[in-house]
Amino acid sequence: MADLDATSLAAEIDRQKALFNDLRINPATPVAALEQAKKQLGDLQRALGVLKKKEEKKDGAEQDNKDPTKKKERLLLKTAKGTRDYSPAEMFCRLHLENIVKDCFTTYGGSCLDTPVFERKDVLTDKYGEDAKLIFDLQDQGGEQLALRYDHTVPLARYLAMMGGTNTQAKLWQVGKVYRRDNPVMSKGRMREFSQADFDISGVWDPMIPDAELLSLLCTVLSKLDVGEFTVKINHRKILDGIFEVCGVPQDKIRAISSAVDKLDKLPWSEVKKEMTDEKGLDPLVADKIGEYVKYKGGPALLDQLTADTILMSNPNAKQGLTDMGLLFTLLKAYQVLDKFSFDLSLARGLDYYTGIIYEAVVEASAPPGFKAAESFASSQTENTAAPPPSKKKAKAGAEDEEIDETQVGVGSIAAGGRYDNLVGAFLAGAANNAKEAKKIVGIPCVGVSIGMDRIFALIWPKWVERGMRSKGTMVYVMSAGDGLLEERVGLVRELREAGIKTDFLAKTKPKLPTQFAAGEKDEVPFAIILGTDELKQGLVTVKEQRWELVDGKKVKLESTSKGTQVRRGELVRWLRETETWKEWTDIKL
Repeated sequence: MADLDATSLAAEIDRQKALFNDLRINPATPVAALEQAKKQLGDLQRALGVLKKKEEKKDGAEQDNKDPTKKKERLLLKTAKGTRDYSPAEMFCRLHLENIVKDCFTTYGGSCLDTPVFERKDVLTDKYGEDAKLIFDLQDQGGEQLALRYDHTVPLARYLAMMGGTNTQAKLWQVGKVYRRDNPVMSKGRMREFSQADFDISGVWDPMIPDAELLSLLCTVLSKLDVGEFTVKINHRKILDGIFEVCGVPQDKIRAISSAVDKLDKLPWSEVKKEMTDEKGLDPLVADKIGEYVKYKGGPALLDQLTADTILMSNPNAKQGLTDMGLLFTLLKAYQVLDKFSFDLSLARGLDYYTGIIYEAVVEASAPPGFKAAESFASSQTENTAAPPPSKKKAKAGAEDEEIDETQVGVGSIAAGGRYDNLVGAFLAGAANNAKEAKKIVGIPCVGVSIGMDRIFALIWPKWVERGMRSKGTMVYVMSAGDGLLEERVGLVRELREAGIKTDFLAKTKPKLPTQFAAGEKDEVPFAIILGTDELKQGLVTVKEQRWELVDGKKVKLESTSKGTQVRRGELVRWLRETETWKEWTDIKL
């Protein structure tokens, strides 16, 4: 192996991969043989990586020798474009939101899954339609072409395929960072590195039951996150495909036209039609027919209207989609969330892998400022009321991308998802030995939702600050009066922590009492426990409850003449938990 060059190693790796895939999909393969093949593949990939590093090092040394006078550039202290740091106060809010989401996920019977933050590039290829250009490619690493994950959906499908397609009827969730090489709008939560929370239901179930379960979950999550009034726009890919087919869209243009229609929440119809005709070559008369359909939105009444459309119902795709929507509306009514939904024929969702129900959750801040969906289909003479397309600030010389004017951009959808029944099967077919074997493969139907945690944070954080919410979860600050009593303070801190009470103290041997109070007040800690030599001998501690209120937008501590309450050491934990202050502050409302 050591004598092989990079080209020969790469060829050997391809042969070993083919052997490994053959063994993996063969149920009769012994585990030992599979592990041996996997080990040999890993050895080959590592050998290629070592060889390439040597070549890179050699090239780098030669380059340095050519320019010995080259000076080291000054370090620019900033985060990468489209990324940001979160302060401890912001993270306290973010973790609070994340805990709400995770609690809802487990309440609905979900199990946690975690997938790598980067994938083999071929796993992500051909899954995202026009958005594929936003995938972050990585340099060749150890003989593998890699890319940062674009979402959680494709990695989940890859995981289910690796399990052999036998992991049916599962509810799986994951929360983590994903990456897109988009033009960022930081204030609206649109970034290149951002957090998504996904919940997916896989397996064969009766029609629309898992879809309704997922949409009920979405409404529960958004209600508990307190994002304000929200609407879940819903459509069906088969209805949309049926509309395109009866309007005369060629099959090879359906996905491209679908992507254009999906922009109707940001652009007026005239701009979308222009993209269809000028950029994507659609006949203007066909575009006008599409416009007559995609302007409709409503609820069960719209379903009745479309069902009465004999031309549309003659299309098998549209008929199946409308039948599914009828079942779904019945179930959403049983979940008592039907009023949260808008049946919106302009919703398309640009990703290629969707096959059935699709949906997006929006709030008032989702649309660009000044843009009204109701006006998006206005005539060209009256369209001046709609917001203009996002303008761009002038880019600096050498900049990678132009900057978007953030004042002209909305938050966008705060959650989205849909049914993707063919994605797992596509992975299994791709790993098959031949085309004949690939045709026999039956995939796993899936439906999922993705919640944009950064976009939700962009909505919640201003409210959090305005309400004077806490920035830390510490409930008790242990202090000493007079002598430092360091060992005694540490002992009580340990006891309280073991009892599950978030506790802190000042890391000084003999701190002054005012300094200790100032440290606790900085974190707005509601209970100050003061140790004194005489009280300790009697088995007592002094507890002082502390409160703050908002005055002219600033947090101000309420002054109190009380010197505190003496509590027996053995009863301290119970006493703390029974106070009104404890109940209020553990609810993170102050």
